[in-house]
Amino acid sequence: MEKPPAKPKKGFFYYVEKGGNALPHPALLFGLFALTVLVLSAIGSLLGWHGVHPATGEQIHVVNLMSRNGLHRILLDMVSNYTGFAPLGIVMVALLGIGVAESSGLIRAAINAMLVKAPPKSITFMVIFIGILSNVASDLGYILIIPLAGVIFHSLGRNPLAGMAAAFAGVSGGFSANILIGTIDPLLAGLSTEAAHILDPDYQVLPTANYYFMAVSTFVIAILGTIITVKWTEPRLGAYTGDVEREVIVQPTALERKGLRRAGWVFLGWFALFAICLIPENGILRANDGSILQSPVLKGFISVLFLMTASAGAVYGFTVGKFKKGGDVITGMNDSFKTLVSFLVLVFFAAQFVAWFRWSNLGLLLAINGASALQNADIGLIPLVIIFVLFAAFMNFFMGSASAKWAIIGPVFVPIFMLLGYSPELAQAAFRVGDSVTNVISPMMSFFALIIVYFQKYDKKAGLGTLIATMLPFTIAFTIAWAGLLIVWILLGLPLGPGVSLYYGV
Repeated sequence: MEKPPAKPKKGFFYYVEKGGNALPHPALLFGLFALTVLVLSAIGSLLGWHGVHPATGEQIHVVNLMSRNGLHRILLDMVSNYTGFAPLGIVMVALLGIGVAESSGLIRAAINAMLVKAPPKSITFMVIFIGILSNVASDLGYILIIPLAGVIFHSLGRNPLAGMAAAFAGVSGGFSANILIGTIDPLLAGLSTEAAHILDPDYQVLPTANYYFMAVSTFVIAILGTIITVKWTEPRLGAYTGDVEREVIVQPTALERKGLRRAGWVFLGWFALFAICLIPENGILRANDGSILQSPVLKGFISVLFLMTASAGAVYGFTVGKFKKGGDVITGMNDSFKTLVSFLVLVFFAAQFVAWFRWSNLGLLLAINGASALQNADIGLIPLVIIFVLFAAFMNFFMGSASAKWAIIGPVFVPIFMLLGYSPELAQAAFRVGDSVTNVISPMMSFFALIIVYFQKYDKKAGLGTLIATMLPFTIAFTIAWAGLLIVWILLGLPLGPGVSLYYGV
């Protein structure tokens, strides 16, 4: 493989990285953000900042967190903010299983087996494509695909940071795209239906509302992400010069192949068991309403991941002799938690910031008032779509949850699109584009802190600036290309999904 060009020393992204890394440690930075929220909440309350919730008509005011009640809540909920922070439990449970698979040697052997046969030129595309597909399994991509991509790139003699950036671009930057129907589809469809009922009580938005558009988007994002990684990210990062040992790509031994086969049978056994419990209409693991998409298997996929990786890792470990007794399996879990120390500290401050920002209503008011300003603008459809995509992308810096944002701005934009003669499904598609593209540069994205920790495994000096500078080209490219694809889709009059028109009332 050709040696990547030397890492450039100057330029826009150089200063983005240097400026970002000149900021305090990410944990302290989140602490400063949290203190800023306290000050702004007091100022906003004093000045009477307010707005009207578009769905309920309720007056929303800034809550002063420096008041008596606010300070009481901060002290009483500080622990629960930390322990209840969604990514914390997800990462810890997932790492219990992954720790067994890693310490047994299963992950290393599986990577070797895959890389020995895989054409090196296809690795980048496959990493991004699989990252996009992982969204069907909720947070699997953040926990498994991104760090695994770093190991794969490092094994090939490529910069592991570039591998993780590529995977992050697929998992998070391409969040809404997929060739499969994931858990986000019915969630957004339900919110869109409620928003459409403001004008049409009988309107129904289905989970497949944007399927055609998102399926095509999957390949566009994967191809574009591959080009950005190869032509920009890797040359910019240069050759890896860190001290993390590289996994050597070797042919699996006979014993390792035996272990892989047995681990494979374990995975197949789990798949068969879940199929038996899901396929029948009265399957025990279906949701209460009979849905598979809302089943505990998909909604609780981290638990499934733990069971599958821990059991397969244990079987592999005992087969190849890495594990001699049950205590060795627990040791593998213990070792995996050693990598979490810096993440556990960072999450404490991030959790307080996110909670205080939510309590203050500052993020809610930003969304409400920004949406109202766009509603009052008299513009055509294409400019409206472009502005809406950019608005949703901007709101990602203040609210991380896609469903929370759509619950707020959907009741404003869905009726606007309908009144202009365009379908709620089109409004939803535009939102999904904007909501995805800035995930990779938004500190409000729940797993942003974890990605920084992943980067620091290979580059201890990596910080907020490193991550943002590395991912910013993906955001720029994805925004232009994905919004452009939607505009072309509109101009050609293509259906967004099965039986879904661009127009309302057709």
